[in-house]
Amino acid sequence: MSVLVSGVRVGLMEDQEDRWQRALEKAGIPGGEVVSRRVVKRSVDARRKDRIAFIYTIGFEVKDEGRVRTGPEVRLHTPCSLDTAPGHSPMGSRPVIAGFGPAGMFCGLLLAQKGYRPLILERGEAMENRVETVGAFFRDGVLREDSNVQFGEGGAGTFSDGKLTTRINDPRCEYVLEQFVRLGGPEELLWEAKPHVGTDRLRQVVVALRKEIEGLGGEVRFGVKLDDITVKNGALAGISAGGEAVAAENLVLAVGHSARDTFAMLRQRGLELAAKPFSVGVRIEHLQEDIDRGLYGAMAGHPLLPKGEYQLSSRNSQGQAVYTFCMCPGGVVVPAASVAETVVTNGMSNYLRDGRNANAALVASVDDRDFGGDPMEAMAWQEALEKTAWSLTGSYRAPAQTAGRFLEGKPGFVLGRVEPTYAIGVEGADFARLFPPRVLEQLRLGLRAFGRRLPGFDAPDSFLTGPETRTSSPVRILRDEEGQARGIRGIWPCGEGSGYAGGIMSAAVDGLRTAQALMGRYKPFA
Repeated sequence: MSVLVSGVRVGLMEDQEDRWQRALEKAGIPGGEVVSRRVVKRSVDARRKDRIAFIYTIGFEVKDEGRVRTGPEVRLHTPCSLDTAPGHSPMGSRPVIAGFGPAGMFCGLLLAQKGYRPLILERGEAMENRVETVGAFFRDGVLREDSNVQFGEGGAGTFSDGKLTTRINDPRCEYVLEQFVRLGGPEELLWEAKPHVGTDRLRQVVVALRKEIEGLGGEVRFGVKLDDITVKNGALAGISAGGEAVAAENLVLAVGHSARDTFAMLRQRGLELAAKPFSVGVRIEHLQEDIDRGLYGAMAGHPLLPKGEYQLSSRNSQGQAVYTFCMCPGGVVVPAASVAETVVTNGMSNYLRDGRNANAALVASVDDRDFGGDPMEAMAWQEALEKTAWSLTGSYRAPAQTAGRFLEGKPGFVLGRVEPTYAIGVEGADFARLFPPRVLEQLRLGLRAFGRRLPGFDAPDSFLTGPETRTSSPVRILRDEEGQARGIRGIWPCGEGSGYAGGIMSAAVDGLRTAQALMGRYKPFA
């Protein structure tokens, strides 16, 4: 057990080492009682640009916890434990996981660590081959539908900023961060309020995680897609994958948000799917130095300050949301299609975040008022938007407008200081031919509102590239309280694709939760 002291404020221009003494004083801990100390969390408070400060949470191990003065900002903390008492039912076959994104990775890691020897099936390629395949798409516009930014080792998150920020408050987050660091991620993941790995470092972690699973008796097969499932008497009886029958009485569905063919198959086999809200819009690019200046004022560029990062949201009178998502400081906009003759955008940045531009998704929420209440209609609506984008350019080049022309209702763009980073190239277009009127209205509302809150956000030369459509899964696979598919035993939907997460951290946590539920029912696989 340790002592956590939060709300420790140290000004940007002050000695950051003062945090230790200030935390001790707040908790009333004599210095001689401290066994060890560590930074648990650090965030930047830039609400007043003339008084920018770091806000710390400090952790102490002490000799006598009884001498600690607890209160709203001083509490005792017990580290997260994922020990789960194994169940009593034997496994006739090892657990199978479909998908090796964050949910599948962490479900597989925990199962392997506890002796369950999982078999993991990933439709895309292993990392080294996947990077080459994606690079060829970025360079030549040649798409492989089975291996791309959406499918392959590490999932869609592999080609992102590797953001580990989450709004969920789950103790499993601590385990996830610890594993990232243990497997090669930067140590500051453990204490930064907005931790990020970076695309380059994330790839190394993913490969190390896979090798650990294999070293513990698990198996990962690449280029193997879940083709079909067999259900008998309300329970999973087996699966077909990669054209072969695979013994399976427990299947974890961690297929990711882009596995439309898998969702259609599952519905045909009797799983209950529901349409869920998601969001669509564009990627907006600014100069990173302008974002830094807008957030930090005269202190922009100070060596202790991280690259400027924002998260903005607004709602109209009908409660419909427009917001920024997946902000990538110093990053690039990437082609993220997984279906031929479609255009999809995403964003990524490396660990150093040293690119000239910042980018983020600027998106509006959509729901059954836009695409109907059927999950197949939701997926079809999403794909139709991506096909329309292709039709505007006739290629994988992305349709684009500058913010000034978009706000004025004029097609195309006139380049200013911001140069687009989309690898395959962009063509001037009219987003009124791409998005429904309500989405257009929300995106314009957001641009203007966010420009009032972050100077320069709606600058005329801010660059818009579209469409951003894969913000989250458009469907949810319904599951019961234990975590199994409703009405079918042995199928465990989890992660972002199944509709229970929204990002790397929450997907990883849901994968862990699913592994614990499965372990609580079954003995380790002998």
